[in-house]
Amino acid sequence: MGGLFPQAPTNTVSRVTAAKLGAYVFPRGSIVFAKVGAALLLGRIATLSSPSCIDNNMMGFVIDESRCDGEFVRYAMSLVRFDLLANPGAVPSVGEAQIGHFALALPSMEEQRAIAAFLDRRTAQIDTLIAKYERLLELLDEKRQAVMQAVIWRDVSSAVPLKFRTDERRPIMYGIVLPGPDVADGVPIVKGGDVAARRLSPEQLNRTTREIEAPYARSRLAIGDLVFAIRGGIGDVELVPTELVGANITQDVARIAPASDVCPTWLTMVLRTPGVGAQVSALTTGATVRGLNIRDLKLVGVPDSDRSRQDEDLRTLLPLEEKTTAVQRRLSHARDLLFEYRSALITAAVTGHMDVTKEVDNA
Repeated sequence: MGGLFPQAPTNTVSRVTAAKLGAYVFPRGSIVFAKVGAALLLGRIATLSSPSCIDNNMMGFVIDESRCDGEFVRYAMSLVRFDLLANPGAVPSVGEAQIGHFALALPSMEEQRAIAAFLDRRTAQIDTLIAKYERLLELLDEKRQAVMQAVIWRDVSSAVPLKFRTDERRPIMYGIVLPGPDVADGVPIVKGGDVAARRLSPEQLNRTTREIEAPYARSRLAIGDLVFAIRGGIGDVELVPTELVGANITQDVARIAPASDVCPTWLTMVLRTPGVGAQVSALTTGATVRGLNIRDLKLVGVPDSDRSRQDEDLRTLLPLEEKTTAVQRRLSHARDLLFEYRSALITAAVTGHMDVTKEVDNA
């Protein structure tokens, strides 16, 4: 498993086994992490505060306390790119063969504890700032959704199933069931997590072979289409950008083609309103892997507004959307810089490229 962790200078530490795969009941102090899940969940790490069992979506390590400080190891594991190790598929996962036994360069126990204590203090400060930015982003989203709900649904005399507001020639459907491995010269494919993360560009999407994609020509994307996540960020919806015309979707995404009398931008906003979100939540099923069936999505109620009313709604909402998006972009950039700084700080401390004793003296 060489290459999982950045290596410390060889003249200061030796490379030794840092942890071993634990038993079914993990003792207090063990490290557990999600080995199955979407990008935002996969690899999430925690230290057990009491003996615990874990399910098959998790993996755990029992720390060798004679050589390893648990918190030091946890910080080192936080640097692992689990997304790069994950097996391809609808739900990414990391197997025991990939991560069940790893090696980590270790300084002395005293140094490990000093590094962990330093990182506890500094990351707590950074995390507090990150939390403030994320709360501001949440509040902006809540305000946006509340306004969209009030504007779009005000005085609506009737709601109709979504399927009646789509193009009859291009019904709501999902796409490729088994897209296979990513290929450089293939057809771009949109997965559920891509919609949630707003990765709708050819440069950021995985690609499948043209042979695999060909039988799914009916689910190809066109101008004015919407992509709606039915697994992995269920309910997230985006308008298809021009550069993705001709791309395809996976079984985690529904393609929605608005009818000729429905504005795609307006319908995107409709599907983002709390009223629609509540319907989607109620219709979502499953335990380990939750999802929304296409037939249920077709029955979600949306306003029966004519084009004149849609245009009126957009005249009110688009200026607000533009201002909110600009503010969110600035806040997201500031938050992302903090994440990058946090990761760089952990890397420098764990690999020995930062003398934490000097940092403590200067604090």
